[in-house]
Amino acid sequence: MSAHAADLALRATGLLREANRAGLLSAADVHVATRLTALAGEEDDAVRLAAALVVRSTRQGSVVLDLATARETTSADAEPGDEDLADVAGAPGTSGAGGTGAAPAGSASAGAGTGADDLDWPGEDWAERVARSPLAGGPLRVQGSRVWLGRYWDQEELVARELTARAADVPDDVDADLLRAGLARLFPREEDADQRAAAACCVLSRVSVLAGGPGTGKTTTVSRVVALLREQHPTWRVALAAPTGRAAARLTEAVRSSAQDLQPEDQARVADLAATTLHRLLGWRPGTQSRFRHDRHDRLALEVVVVDESSMVSLTLMARLLEALRPGTRLVLVGDPDQLASVEAGAVLGDVVDREHLGDRSPRLAAALADVMPGPRPQADGAVAGREPAPTPDRPVSVRDGVSVLTTARRFASGGAVDRLAAAVREGREEEALALLRAGEDGLELVEVGTDLVPEARLGGVHEDVVGAARDLVAAARRGDGGSALAALDRHRLLTAHRTGPRGLRRWTELAERWTGAATGTARERRPDGHHVGEPLLVTVNDQPSGLMNGDVAVLVDDGEGGLSAAVGTAGSPRRLPLARLPSVRPLHAMTVHRSQGSQLDAVTLVLPPAGSPLLTRETLYTAVTRARHRVRVVGDAEALLAAVDRPAARASGLRERLRVT
Repeated sequence: MSAHAADLALRATGLLREANRAGLLSAADVHVATRLTALAGEEDDAVRLAAALVVRSTRQGSVVLDLATARETTSADAEPGDEDLADVAGAPGTSGAGGTGAAPAGSASAGAGTGADDLDWPGEDWAERVARSPLAGGPLRVQGSRVWLGRYWDQEELVARELTARAADVPDDVDADLLRAGLARLFPREEDADQRAAAACCVLSRVSVLAGGPGTGKTTTVSRVVALLREQHPTWRVALAAPTGRAAARLTEAVRSSAQDLQPEDQARVADLAATTLHRLLGWRPGTQSRFRHDRHDRLALEVVVVDESSMVSLTLMARLLEALRPGTRLVLVGDPDQLASVEAGAVLGDVVDREHLGDRSPRLAAALADVMPGPRPQADGAVAGREPAPTPDRPVSVRDGVSVLTTARRFASGGAVDRLAAAVREGREEEALALLRAGEDGLELVEVGTDLVPEARLGGVHEDVVGAARDLVAAARRGDGGSALAALDRHRLLTAHRTGPRGLRRWTELAERWTGAATGTARERRPDGHHVGEPLLVTVNDQPSGLMNGDVAVLVDDGEGGLSAAVGTAGSPRRLPLARLPSVRPLHAMTVHRSQGSQLDAVTLVLPPAGSPLLTRETLYTAVTRARHRVRVVGDAEALLAAVDRPAARASGLRERLRVT
């Protein structure tokens, strides 16, 4: 595969030139590696190639590159533009909270035969040559055959050290009798057992993880964890945060909604909770995206921090957050480790949720949990009726002790079609996923098309959903009803993996815009600035003055004075902004799967890329499917669907290994 002409590094030589021409390296990868090696006086072509491949690997989301398997795990990039990185990870003013990335090194979609065979790879002494280089110990860090960029090595070390130290510092500020009574009050039903145990673990741990798929009750558990902690400590300061403004607004709504069935005193304990973005929590600093006002020298004055949608948090952002927390602060990470990871490097939530050790509690934490579970109290010798005696502590409490995974579906009707499809995708049962979509029951649909341009004649159902939601949106916008307009925007969403090509975002955005313009009359109502009433917009930068984040959405509504204003936020709590205060935006008639994270939609239509696309992974499909409350439509061919379910993405990282206790 030849590199795209616009991405050729014209002055590259040697192995860098070969890899660039084979599509294995972008021009940016080559330029960064050339600069690094020139500054270090490094002339070894093999070292220069290693540096460029590590830069590439990090750009695609992995933190480390294993030189021993680099040939097998390196494939040619997707077409330029498919990665959406100009809008997400690399552009000034962005947060890294949306867009799509090419398959990371180490994914099942990578491998020889896609450009790697065209390269004259270094020999078995490759890692040794890199380890002897002046770059080692500085811009590059080497451990065996694995190579990191120095910045990310340091961040992994920091995150592992902070999480390990905080987890080992077991809190002694909990009244067991009060907690036992609180758990019984807040989780009274037998079917609440998994949430009850998870909440107890969060209360008893300095660092905890509340993981699970959509609809498993994570947010309900969060609200009750806060109620339990504030029952113990009424004056504690609690912060709820999420990577994007959209996710933060939804978290606020969900926590308040989940507290409605609580007793008045518990409702009062969570009444003041309002989520914010991580960037706003840490404090904006003009001119930088990875440093904040709050750091190790000016820590956050909080006793509890809850981070929702943690799968979207990059290694860099997690490092900055941990630096800013006081040693005694409780940290609760909430999210779904099966979703797509952050666009930027790292997969922190997936690394922390170590599936090989789920439920492996240290004896000390296991005994503490047994002590507070509603039921008979322990006897003096530690025994409990119907329970084993409490074990003797024999190892420190580790990060994995604080991990709880909720598995009972509560948002979907248990056993519903969308729920079953999500489970089949998550667990890699590709034939079952295909059969469910082909059967077309309970809101599932597969529009089987070839690999060429999808003919509009096959898209009757898609057209109906797009136009139906648009009509309601525009009608609400003309009335100036921002809440109803935002609600209509969430009725249906077109999702794509690619940005370009027949299955890409641009083509489907143009198609939906043409459909809706003709059906609602807005195509004839554009104003001199190009906008029109009812126009859905996607924010593409972080903007401190407006409080909007990359990935937030807006709808233009009639302001009652002959002009337009922007309704932003969520349907339940919309706010208005003058049109002039909107930062950089683009039309939102379709969006990438990555940007959809944090959204909850009534229905989604996912346009699958071809089977050979490196963006086609299990995580992409699972993330798209689980955005939908009721209906999922997939447009693509059976081969692509089977390939997606069978192809888990694998980001290379050293964090999980650093966190494990031997």
